[in-house]
Amino acid sequence: MNSLYPSSPEAQAIVSAHQDLALSVDNFAEPVFHQSDATYRHAKIASLALGFIETDAECLAQAWHRHANRIGRFDPHDWPDAPEDFGLAPWPRQEAFAPCPKALGLYAVLPSAQWVGRMARAGVTTLQLRFKSDDARAIRDEVQAAVQAVQGTNSLLFINDHWREAIAAGAYGVHLGQEDMATADLLAIRHAGLRLGLSSHGYAEMIHADRFSPSYIAMGAVFPTTLKRMPTPPQGTGRLRAYARLMRNYPLVAIGGIDANNLSQVLPSGVGSIAVVRAITGARDPESAVLQLIALINKAADHSLRNS
Repeated sequence: MNSLYPSSPEAQAIVSAHQDLALSVDNFAEPVFHQSDATYRHAKIASLALGFIETDAECLAQAWHRHANRIGRFDPHDWPDAPEDFGLAPWPRQEAFAPCPKALGLYAVLPSAQWVGRMARAGVTTLQLRFKSDDARAIRDEVQAAVQAVQGTNSLLFINDHWREAIAAGAYGVHLGQEDMATADLLAIRHAGLRLGLSSHGYAEMIHADRFSPSYIAMGAVFPTTLKRMPTPPQGTGRLRAYARLMRNYPLVAIGGIDANNLSQVLPSGVGSIAVVRAITGARDPESAVLQLIALINKAADHSLRNS
């Protein structure tokens, strides 16, 4: 417990019981409390001491409060993971996006339609075209080419960001980041029958994503990545397990710094898909890398079935 925080045995007990969720924190601000409930306050302090950002710590504090009221006691070992404790609506939901498979398998995030076609032929289960351009015509042509490239294969193709072009080309789905949810026409995407995947980087963003009842939720970054600047530090596998328990009603995708060397640490978390970027595009032999990754995922799935 950092000395800058008012200490309590209850907060200390939460921190001690959940070191698998802890991230290093250099400096603490004084906690801001929005409720007077004791459990809420203990949990807010503990969550900040474990390294959760303010918005996530607030979500957790409220969840601890609801959880303690629901079960009639405070148990520092009982980390909240019931959807109702986080205010999530029950399933099924009438306004949900079209469903996708619970286990999306290997999920390759790729920079071009050429890569999409190549990896579809290599047997990658789920693909995402992440094409960056300011040229509207180039975007339209690349999305159309990617949709055509997966025809005749078993691969499912999501288009990152370019939802209008995805609808026009008849893509399987669209993937959006948190910042894109406010600007994309989600109703148009749903009415077109496309699946929707949403990114998240912690509790607050998962809860925000859940409001739209997407087809899947991506969680990251699990490990350090240099591909893009993240709003939160690498979350690690301990937090990934907690996130997966909470969002268990969704197909879940783990992303961020995952490769063949650390994939075995991620798979037991409960996610049904592993997203990779450089593990494929940066490989000397991408097709061989794909086979290795698929074999690791299948081995983990078989082990899980035998032990269920």
